[in-house]
Amino acid sequence: MDGTALARRISEETAALAAKITERTGTAPCLATVLVGEDPASVTYVRMKQNRCAKAGITSRHVALPAETTTEELVATITALSEDPEISGILLQHPVPHHIDERAAFEAIAPGKDVDGVTMHSFAAMGFGLPGFVSCTPGGIMRLLAEYDVDLTGKHAVVVGRSAILGKPAGMLLLEQNATVTYCHSRTQDLSS
Repeated sequence: MDGTALARRISEETAALAAKITERTGTAPCLATVLVGEDPASVTYVRMKQNRCAKAGITSRHVALPAETTTEELVATITALSEDPEISGILLQHPVPHHIDERAAFEAIAPGKDVDGVTMHSFAAMGFGLPGFVSCTPGGIMRLLAEYDVDLTGKHAVVVGRSAILGKPAGMLLLEQNATVTYCHSRTQDLSS
């Protein structure tokens, strides 16, 4: 499976859609990225997202907060972005520092701007097969499988991991496509079998 070619095509399609939105509204879509601290991997990841936005005709607004930021300060920042009509989507780069309540920060993202699919609203919509944003990596996996016409009906899918942003959503999306899903994780006995 060639994910690179698919990503390129999605990027081109996104750029065309962004151009239409910009023409219709007079304003380009805007992604707000929020980063707490200066973890080198996270800094690189956010920079990659900003570059991808630029290629797709989407503006980006980066909010860099110090590592000492409190949960309350982060929630206030995200709430302000949620209420800002110029912001189309919000992405909180995770993980956040350990002293921050990440769930509270995620829940400050307005559901219509939760492009990473991390809020309880998005998770529930995904679980019920309703419209909304799905978790990014599982959504990308499903898009790749669909691109290659992989029929999941009746297949036995094994998901290794149960995180709220990868394992659980991946299993739910597979189930939505009629696969039979087994979750395995760190406490699964005899995982190799």
